[in-house]
Amino acid sequence: MADTSKIITGALALADGSVFVGTGNGASGTAIGELCFNTAMTGQQEILADPSYSGQVLCFTFPHVGNVGTNVEDEEATSVPARKAAVGMVSRAPITAPANYRAEEGFDEWLRARGIVSLSGVDTRAMTRRIRESGMPMCAIAHDPAGNIDIEALKAEAAGAASMEGRELAAAVSRDAGGDWDQGSWSWEDGFATGPADGPRVVVLDYGVKANILRLLVSAGARVAVLPGNASADDVRKLAPDGVVVSNGPGDPAATGEYALPTLKALVDDNLPILGICLGHQMLALAVGGRTIKMAQGHHGANHPVKNHETGQVEIVSMNHGFAVDGASLPEGAVETHVSLFDGTNCGFKLADKPVQTVQHHPEASPGPQDSFGVFDRYVSSLKTTASA
Repeated sequence: MADTSKIITGALALADGSVFVGTGNGASGTAIGELCFNTAMTGQQEILADPSYSGQVLCFTFPHVGNVGTNVEDEEATSVPARKAAVGMVSRAPITAPANYRAEEGFDEWLRARGIVSLSGVDTRAMTRRIRESGMPMCAIAHDPAGNIDIEALKAEAAGAASMEGRELAAAVSRDAGGDWDQGSWSWEDGFATGPADGPRVVVLDYGVKANILRLLVSAGARVAVLPGNASADDVRKLAPDGVVVSNGPGDPAATGEYALPTLKALVDDNLPILGICLGHQMLALAVGGRTIKMAQGHHGANHPVKNHETGQVEIVSMNHGFAVDGASLPEGAVETHVSLFDGTNCGFKLADKPVQTVQHHPEASPGPQDSFGVFDRYVSSLKTTASA
């Protein structure tokens, strides 16, 4: 019998022709995406299930993956379309068997079921340095258990892949129809909390919203309804909300803004209290006259320091974005509230004359630190105050 241990079953090609080879895992086939690195040490399931990673391949800088396994309670997609998240994964070490009491399925099996093409056994440090020096390249990643990988064809696919800049990806991960959400935060032994019978009504515009955003809104005391990202301002008004949350999501905010900005501008003019998160933060900046820019490496990880100018505190937060708001482009009356201590990029603003506030980071974490959970409590509390006034 042939020695299959030396067969190359996985490969990744960059747009510049560079190739990394190793062991294929997860789904078989080929996937095209933008390669980025993520510095989180845990929570790989939640990261790969985040719809904001749609169209991307993740290189984990932490070498080991799989020992926690996966389970349905840690799912971050909130609809069937939202399961189209990350398309590929790269790790240094082979995927290990689960060794956690909450594990329901092995990580490799979960990757296959999710359609995520994975590659292990490569130098992820070299890959990360390449991204740091040259930016996030387009790539093609392949897995074939028999080792039948056409490297030249893979290089051609990577070279011909369309850049993330200018791409609209949010529509593909947004829900098809609206509905209520009443699941709160998870706690050990008790599971998920139940939503309140009363409280402020919050409408969430879904551009790929993570489940933990909805859960933390519910746990903060809100009654949550979710609408597709292509909802009109009238669709929102019909639900008579006390506030609106503009969610996270993938792709170029300017491209998604082609259909989303008319709705957002109308809701801002309605003086509705609005909270924007990640893509929502970027599109609200566009809605008030700012602009967004493509980042070289982006911010992807669970250990990013952000300074809150209003409190003076530094919060360690989760981030996942390849575009940023140009803080200098924000109009008069827009006050910068948060800034990245890694590179000084804008991470939040509020309007002086409208009840609009935003954060670039992911205050819901999942995975990551809980320093910013208060964003939801303060927002929902402000709605309760307004409603009782």
